Amino acid sequence: MNFADRLAEAVRTKHSALVVGLDPVFPKLPDVLKAGVDPGDREAVAEVVKAYQRHVIEAVAPYAAAVKPQIAFYEQLGPAGLVAYEEAAHLAQDAGLLVIGDIKRGDIGSTASAYAAAHLPLADAVTVNPYLGTDSIDPFLKRCDETDGGLFVLVRTSNPSAADLQDRLVDGAPLHERVAQLVHRWGADLVGGCGYSSVGAVAGATAPEHLARLRQLMPRAWFLLPGVGAQGGRAADVAAAFGRDGLGAVVNSSRGILYAYGDTATVDWIDAVVAAARDLRDQLRQVSAQAPA
Repeated sequence: MNFADRLAEAVRTKHSALVVGLDPVFPKLPDVLKAGVDPGDREAVAEVVKAYQRHVIEAVAPYAAAVKPQIAFYEQLGPAGLVAYEEAAHLAQDAGLLVIGDIKRGDIGSTASAYAAAHLPLADAVTVNPYLGTDSIDPFLKRCDETDGGLFVLVRTSNPSAADLQDRLVDGAPLHERVAQLVHRWGADLVGGCGYSSVGAVAGATAPEHLARLRQLMPRAWFLLPGVGAQGGRAADVAAAFGRDGLGAVVNSSRGILYAYGDTATVDWIDAVVAAARDLRDQLRQVSAQAPA
């Protein structure tokens, strides 16, 4: 099934637009899991990460449509970390969750083809950086067509200095709007029965003033909205990203859910993760219900 349709089905079935980011940071993991482990022992840390993500995936599966493992947090642990990354993907899919591999790759020719082959279909979709232009995206589009995978192209990101480049004017319009036009074009041949394309856009919830215009420019794109929670974005800020019937957007939260237990080290940490995921899911239900039909 086309990725856009799989995502639409997940959102409808779960009644949830929530994506939980998997960003495992060893010092923040519960003491009950990491006690006695040397932070410098990458293989041992990777085993702790595996245990942690098993608990988290099981805890959030009833409330989320997808998870988004950020590969950098796994790569820093070497080969054992990459094994943990693959395990996260398989565990999530077995739990009925879609997987968005947050890899932010972008290169040309055979290099882009290799990245695409490495990550699709291990993940259902991946994030890509469009800075190198169309020929850096084409291998990913081809791979998506072959595997029914999806892409989320960086358009207007959530970090504080995004405006340094992304808001620069190009022929009278912000650069991120030019990228949005490309995303609309790139996704034209991968539109599913739900009316949305498997080529979506990353648009930060920390800059909600851009979302209505981006929705105009990309009416068929699924939006992946990071920045709610620890980065300061609010669920109420992203209503303009949703399209008809409350579809068209999913909202990622990483630290706000993963580390909802704060500094506590008790066996009850999973309850805090569950409560945070459930609460944000419920907030997003209200937001998506306000979208135009």
